[in-house]
Amino acid sequence: MWRERRRRLYDLQKSRKIMSLAKFGFIGIIAVFLLLAVMFPIMALTLPSPDKIVRREGFSTKILDRNGKPLYDIFEEERRTPIKISDVPIYLKQATIAIEDKKFYEHGGFDIFGMIRGISRVVTRGYAQGGSTLTQQLVKNVLLTNERSIVRKIKEFVLAVQIEKKYSKDEILQMYLNEAPYGGNIRGVETASETYFGKSVKNINLVESAILAGIPQLPSRYSPYSSTPTAYIQRTTDVLRRMREDGYITKEQEEAALSELKDYKFQSKGSSFKAPHFVQYVQKILEERYGENVIEQGGLKVTTTLDLDLQEKAQEIVFDEISKVEKQKITNGAAVVTNSETGEILAMVGSKKFDDPNYDGQVNVAVALRQPGSSFKPFTYVTALKKGYTASTMVMDVPTTFPIEGQADYNPVNYDGKYRGPVQMRYALGNSLNVPAVKFIALVGVKDVLETAYNLGITTLPPTKETLARVGLSLTLGGGEVRLVDMAGAYSAFFNGGTKAEPMAILKVEDNSGKVLEEVKPKRGKKVLTPEQAFIISHILSDNEARKDVFGPNSLLNIPGRQVAVKTGTTNDKRDNWTVGGTPQRTVGVWVGNNDNSPMLSVASGISGASPIWRRIVMEALSGLPAVNFEPTENIFTREVDRISGKLAHDGFPSRVEFFIKGQEPTEDDIHVMLKICKSDGKLATPSDIASGNYESKEYIALKEEDPVSKDGKNRWQEAILNWINGQSDQRFSPPADYCGTANPLNVEFVNPTDRTSNLNSPFTYEIKASSTSDILELKIEVDGNSLRTFTNPPYKDEVTLSNGPHKLRAIAKDKNGNVSDRTIEIGVNTSWEPTPEPTPEPTTDASPAIIPN
Repeated sequence: MWRERRRRLYDLQKSRKIMSLAKFGFIGIIAVFLLLAVMFPIMALTLPSPDKIVRREGFSTKILDRNGKPLYDIFEEERRTPIKISDVPIYLKQATIAIEDKKFYEHGGFDIFGMIRGISRVVTRGYAQGGSTLTQQLVKNVLLTNERSIVRKIKEFVLAVQIEKKYSKDEILQMYLNEAPYGGNIRGVETASETYFGKSVKNINLVESAILAGIPQLPSRYSPYSSTPTAYIQRTTDVLRRMREDGYITKEQEEAALSELKDYKFQSKGSSFKAPHFVQYVQKILEERYGENVIEQGGLKVTTTLDLDLQEKAQEIVFDEISKVEKQKITNGAAVVTNSETGEILAMVGSKKFDDPNYDGQVNVAVALRQPGSSFKPFTYVTALKKGYTASTMVMDVPTTFPIEGQADYNPVNYDGKYRGPVQMRYALGNSLNVPAVKFIALVGVKDVLETAYNLGITTLPPTKETLARVGLSLTLGGGEVRLVDMAGAYSAFFNGGTKAEPMAILKVEDNSGKVLEEVKPKRGKKVLTPEQAFIISHILSDNEARKDVFGPNSLLNIPGRQVAVKTGTTNDKRDNWTVGGTPQRTVGVWVGNNDNSPMLSVASGISGASPIWRRIVMEALSGLPAVNFEPTENIFTREVDRISGKLAHDGFPSRVEFFIKGQEPTEDDIHVMLKICKSDGKLATPSDIASGNYESKEYIALKEEDPVSKDGKNRWQEAILNWINGQSDQRFSPPADYCGTANPLNVEFVNPTDRTSNLNSPFTYEIKASSTSDILELKIEVDGNSLRTFTNPPYKDEVTLSNGPHKLRAIAKDKNGNVSDRTIEIGVNTSWEPTPEPTPEPTTDASPAIIPN
């Protein structure tokens, strides 16, 4: 019984609570409705009139060249023809409704569940988002801003309700289709259809309708002309799926449309879209700084660094020259022109033709990763200059093996298959020889070369452990991937005196009210090389004499009336061919090859491939500019150097003039030498033979190198030299190593005083020269038969005070092999060296020399 009572009491209490909650809930609902009833009329007074739901002016970003010429002209692309709903294909209506507003023909301008979902984003993301019907999107596009807030959502709701009362569903859909954004400055389906498909919207089919319906959600991504030109495929696939799910099309129609979508070809962007690769390059930068929405709707005015006149000439040159060599399986080219001092991009040609469907013309090869071939070598050689090597440093260009730990041995070969023996840095770089380049990177270190290249602007090869793990000595021959735009910037440091010239594309950004958001005043960057290092590299790359052995005296690299530094590069498999060069004013980089990475049939650096394009563009870029040379600084000086060894000129051997950085003076020659040879057996003359005149002078070239790579004790560099010498008929490369056996190899001579010197003033300095084929252990000095001093190392020089009269000085030398040689001279102190006959003196017990103590 008590349990039953307790249960009834509990049920009664529960019922009362429910009634209480229901009462408060009802009151709350009434309050909300009353609040809305008051708010909506008040808010409606401040809202735009629904009658203003007309086409608005676009606020797309306007991109200009440096002189104000339009590159992406918004006015031309906003010329659109309104379309009547009766001319809109049924597929486009259905596709738009399926992907954007499934219940469009059922709701009264808003979807309550969608609004709740959108407003809930305030809690989760801090701003209102999503949940908009087509009517609300129309309101947002025409009457309101893109502000993300609850207030704007409420305004949007109010206006949508008013518009739904004033216009029919077909009228609202027509206005939406005429106002929706379809990428860039394209608004309305008619303009979009004409732009993308080249025909009126009334003539488009199912797959074209699905493509257009998918764009408005995010035009900067889903437009086929965006920087993500394939993103529309997945979006269109989603549209077709939704159409099938909503019963607008069958499974078979969906599959047929998807099959057509895979190979769909769009209309060219047309002449109104100038410098398209550069515009997309700028667009990406702007999106990173300001966001996609601002770029699409913010009305920015962007003044870029581009020179449109130069850009169009460069584009024409690339197209013309590539058309000439397509039979050689060279189908594409790219070019970048920059201001050498500031890095401003004056021209960027990303492909032969932007809208060419045969080879992915929309891909911007100017910013794509490609292997640079030998055009990377200057980074190795300027690193060598940093390490104290000079433009006359000689290395041996001979077939050489470089062992690589855990891999097969590396055996680089030269481009022309020839080897030139002793070659100096100037000619190794000028002629783009591979073996010397690999030797130099082995001498200076791969990491140091990476650091140099990275500091100059090669962003894709940072000097990290990861990079070092995948590149090695072949880096100097282009064994790493770089971007053409980075190469142009990095080379500029050689031409401008050593300052970084990071590529720059934007000069000024203004909002739609004219307020300046950012403005850049071009200026020189930070120092990354000394002016002297930059000068040496630029002078080598502009030296026609230094490259004529491989390129000939009249290659396309020579620009009449200009001193232009230039370097070519070709990968071993002929997949990439480069030419990069310029002056202190302009830098031009050119690449040719194939987008699919297939090899070219044939290409000859300096003759075909990138060089003809580079030559024509650099002449255009320099047109109207004064001729400017690479000038040496006060820390650059010249010296006569031996043509073979690169060391100080001597003995009348052929020589040339070379530039040197102060503190890196050339040294005495120990390579190209004049040796004293015994007349009897052709061996090296000993000091005794030389002293006796038993010798003749002969020219020889002594070649020696140390191997910094091998870790097993072998000197593979010297082995390679010896193998090369064995194939040479020139006997100068085989100097004798042994001495003649006809005389004592040890010789000692008095330098000062000489024999029979009279009237010396005391004290005086004596000096002896001793030479041998082996190390000298000691040299003793005697005066009148008494020991004066013993030397154990040079210089053999000292001061002595002797009494007046004649004296005898004797020098006795002994070498490591036990050979002994001596010399005796007679001198006179304040008298003749020759003693005067005198009476025989009385015997004395004092036998010490007549040396006066100091």
